[in-house]
Amino acid sequence: MKSKIVFIFLALNSLFVTGQVGGEQVYQFLNLSTSSRQVALGGEVLTLIDDVNQPIWNPSTINAELDKQLSVNYTSYLAGINIGSASYAKVLSRRFGTIYGNIKYLNYGTLIGADENGNETGTFNASDVAISIGYAFNLPWTNFYMGFNVKLINSTISSFTSNGVATDVSILYNSPYKPFRITLVARNLGAQIKSFNGTTERLPFKVALGFDYKLDHVPLRWYVTLDNLQKWNVSVANPSNQSVDLEGNVTNEDVSFIGNTMRHFVIGAELFPESAINLRAGYNFRRASELRLQNARSFSGISFGFGIKMNKLKFNYAFSKYHAASSANTFSINIDLDRR
Repeated sequence: MKSKIVFIFLALNSLFVTGQVGGEQVYQFLNLSTSSRQVALGGEVLTLIDDVNQPIWNPSTINAELDKQLSVNYTSYLAGINIGSASYAKVLSRRFGTIYGNIKYLNYGTLIGADENGNETGTFNASDVAISIGYAFNLPWTNFYMGFNVKLINSTISSFTSNGVATDVSILYNSPYKPFRITLVARNLGAQIKSFNGTTERLPFKVALGFDYKLDHVPLRWYVTLDNLQKWNVSVANPSNQSVDLEGNVTNEDVSFIGNTMRHFVIGAELFPESAINLRAGYNFRRASELRLQNARSFSGISFGFGIKMNKLKFNYAFSKYHAASSANTFSINIDLDRR
């Protein structure tokens, strides 16, 4: 019991940040998914209890069934950026339960440096790394589970470095007698310990509600996520939807109430979720709205993929479309080290 109390204290010790959305904080890579299965389902799914990659997004999904599961993930992201992660879970004892670990990195590659006058000064590198440890437990005599992640974060840009600490807190309802699961997650609560230039920045805090439902007579499970609940207005006008009158006056897109509401939704579907071969597809409404082109079909917001299980190995692949000129491929290998 003492070990549980210490872990919970470490997690709750950093709950003192207010919520914003992307583009306004440091360590944005924390909200980039590296799991092929999650990416294929829209990038924000939260209720995968049989996937060792899921606890980095929702620690309440940590359970004994993930024991000795290892996953390695790689994404060929935009503009030559590489993203990768590794996840592992281990049952320490029947009394204590399961501990979870994850390491995530983002490598921006080699960049060209310049001074304030635009004169090139050479090249430099930039990267982000986060190391996480997580734990979950069942609330006695209920079907509710509570989980915590603690993250140590390092970011490097040329000779400048920044360090931070954060935690994720979540609660999950999962009954073996019900065809659905529901969860509430608060991610990246914490602070920047060391800033790049003396100015402290906020972490990318996020609150999300996740739900899934398995159909009775069809091998299909639906996933729905309401994302960025910490801030209602997440809309950004799409420059492609600007209008110009005869006098050259530019009018930006006016996002409606319904339009902003839909930008909180991410949906996904998985066909044959418990079989050796799975097919997946997802749709991110916010990504689709903000990256859509007015007079061209870009398919932004769409993602899809598949999984193939071979004995103790499982290979997952996902393709996600961001824009007419950009897409990403994500590869994952899951290994069951306890299976022979």
